[in-house]
Amino acid sequence: MPQSLAQVYLHLVFSTKNRSPFLADPVLRDEMHNYLGGACNNLQCPVLRVGGVADHVHVLCRLGRTISVADLVKELKRESSKWVKTKAPSLADFHWQNGYGAFSISPGHVEPVRVYIAKQEEHHRIVTFQDEYRNLLRKYGLEWDERYVWD
Repeated sequence: MPQSLAQVYLHLVFSTKNRSPFLADPVLRDEMHNYLGGACNNLQCPVLRVGGVADHVHVLCRLGRTISVADLVKELKRESSKWVKTKAPSLADFHWQNGYGAFSISPGHVEPVRVYIAKQEEHHRIVTFQDEYRNLLRKYGLEWDERYVWD
């Protein structure tokens, strides 16, 4: 079979270093979401939704056929971190956390995840990032060590 086809949906979650609220400004946050979406598309991983709040982001995309999850996240963090540091002197210390969460999404769950990401501001009026992330880890059956999840 000469043609390679894939349809793998990913829900990526990662935080700013120490959950610092670098993205508190709604204008900067929207720009970051747009930048991450464009970077995803440039990496041949069509973006479906990017959202988040002051201290973390969610990315819903289709994984391209020629890139690993780890390389996708590494490039998204690297490019967006370089870009955001050019926006203002106060962002010179911007960093993403070292780790990330990557969760596979079935085609039937794409729309609910897209809505979930769109409603992040509302969601985080009630739930902290740490509790949200723990809930995602539980939902997907992942074990974790609290000593190493947060940086």
